[in-house]
Amino acid sequence: MATITKFDILKFVGKISFNIWKVQMMAVLTQNGLKKALGGKSKKPESMTDEQWEELDEKALSTIQLCLAPPVLREVLDKTTTAEIWLALESLYMTKSLANKIRLKERLYTFSMAEVHRHGGSADSPYVL
Repeated sequence: MATITKFDILKFVGKISFNIWKVQMMAVLTQNGLKKALGGKSKKPESMTDEQWEELDEKALSTIQLCLAPPVLREVLDKTTTAEIWLALESLYMTKSLANKIRLKERLYTFSMAEVHRHGGSADSPYVL
């Protein structure tokens, strides 16, 4: 008798951290023996036939598609392989995360002590950045 394991993963809606979703998705693909499809056909094991590879790729692709919310899925509908959809998602959402980090760091580095004094704080206060 085969053991069936179910993994619950929130659908990626584009608003939560892509990095968190990516780690969870990689875990699901790994547990289902589909992770190697992320490398594309150039990473196909020599022992695997083209038919076996296509079946593996279709399973991995559909697993990823099922974990995407409709607005995100709409952005990658034209992708037909696991490697294509994965690269597209990374280019769409990793850059946004990086831009957000840069913006937050910029705000931190340009934090003005004048604002602290304006709001009644002291530069010696342990609660001031």
